[in-house]
Amino acid sequence: MQTEDMIVIDEFCASHQLEISFIHTLKEYGLIEIIIVDQIQYIPNSALSRLEQILRLNRELDINLEGIDAISNLLKRIENMQNEITALRNRLSFYEGENK
Repeated sequence: MQTEDMIVIDEFCASHQLEISFIHTLKEYGLIEIIIVDQIQYIPNSALSRLEQILRLNRELDINLEGIDAISNLLKRIENMQNEITALRNRLSFYEGENK
């Protein structure tokens, strides 16, 4: 991954008035990924929307990291179930189409 596809953690924290330790704690919980290139810490651009969602949960709803972790796990499970439902619907449509 090239550094153009990543955001420097220091810059992200400065623009969001956030302590760097908060980002490190999120990493410890497994909520985000930190990439280190030439001793500079980055967040992948692909994780930016997830990180901003976590910040909203924490700041606007005052949810602690344990709660955010639980919510994150539940959202992943819901997404997996939605994908499974879509796959099952597609298979059902295929078999219904064969019988006509």
